[in-house]
Amino acid sequence: MTKNSILVSLFFFFTTAAAFAQKSEIFEKDGMAIKGYDVVAFHTEAKALKGSEKFTYRWKDTNWLFENQANMDMFKKDPEKYTPQYGGYCAYGTADGHKAPTETDTWTVKDNKLYFNYNKKVQEMWSKDIPGYIEKADKNWVEIKNKP
Repeated sequence: MTKNSILVSLFFFFTTAAAFAQKSEIFEKDGMAIKGYDVVAFHTEAKALKGSEKFTYRWKDTNWLFENQANMDMFKKDPEKYTPQYGGYCAYGTADGHKAPTETDTWTVKDNKLYFNYNKKVQEMWSKDIPGYIEKADKNWVEIKNKP
């Protein structure tokens, strides 16, 4: 990848991220957290599974969907354990000090915590220094979680 293509990619990322930034602490689309995916399944089954409206739980002013009753019950008992870091916003973007939307196929579980990224290219950059980006994102999240 050339320096120019990296710069163009980063420009596109930050421009798009700003356009889609949300005030909500939780990344949601169409009123559902994490685009309606079951956050427990990322931990227990190591895969992205679409939740069902039949198993909906409202937490932090957002609807969370689950594949089954057991997963919903696990979430209800300890939502912080299963909730994605930075509310499901892009971990790389959070490390850079802003909220960015995410794609569900960019998930990673690291030290029992769920992270998402903007897209696969951003996930590749993030994966080069996960501990460093997590440290930066943890500090930044306190400041940006309730900002648009």
